[in-house]
Amino acid sequence: MKRLGLALGGGGVRGFAHICVLEVLDELGIRPSVIAGSSIGAVIGALYASGMSGKDIRELTREYSIQGGDTLKDVMKKRLHLAQWLRALIPERGRGGILSIDRFLAGALRPSLGITFGNLKIPLLVIATDFWTAEEVVIEKGDVATAVRASMAVPGAFTPVSMDGRVLVDGDLVNILPYDRLKGRCDVGVAVDVSGDRRSDGVHVPHVTESLLGALDIMQKAALDLKLASAKPDVLIRVPLCGIPILAFTRIGEVLRQAEPAVGDVRRQLSALDL
Repeated sequence: MKRLGLALGGGGVRGFAHICVLEVLDELGIRPSVIAGSSIGAVIGALYASGMSGKDIRELTREYSIQGGDTLKDVMKKRLHLAQWLRALIPERGRGGILSIDRFLAGALRPSLGITFGNLKIPLLVIATDFWTAEEVVIEKGDVATAVRASMAVPGAFTPVSMDGRVLVDGDLVNILPYDRLKGRCDVGVAVDVSGDRRSDGVHVPHVTESLLGALDIMQKAALDLKLASAKPDVLIRVPLCGIPILAFTRIGEVLRQAEPAVGDVRRQLSALDL
């Protein structure tokens, strides 16, 4: 039986689109033998590797976000969870970042990340970047939550993480879609790209934050295009997303709605695999 490796790419809040792909894997009874994730891909990958299903992760995010079809009564029921989530997005004075990555993880994600790599149901590789050497760092041992904090520490937004004598930041800076890290660990590699597209009318002048995050998007997309031109994964799934900034965590529901039309194509691609 062939082993499937799964690479979950970064892209900030757009990464919640990975949930739709995980639900298809569950539906088809396909269990990855290894997962590699960068930034938000590491977050979703850690939840899945811990034993949660795609549906479980969707339900978890549903508690902390406003979804299409939610009534006022639904929103009121979620108000405590929503407040907890939104507190993570309140700017704070700190060294190295303006948002609290600890509050982000302690809100919706802490229950499933308080474990070590050795306790995961599926082997997991978490990608981070050494801030001072610009080297890619692959983390596969120790505390999962610490590794995830490092992988999603977008410079300027979240404080870098000190780990094993290194200062680590966002894995997307060096490897936004780490399908190459699956080599030798599986027979078929599936890479899920959720980087999306930026919406523009061609004349809109971006504000400062939009400019900085947009520039990051441009550089990461250019790097990924070069990587794909050199060596492609066995299966590339691109979830079409548009107009969602990477740190717009209040728009998780919109991400899931935009990703839903791609489910049929994802099912066809995965069903065609000879596993």
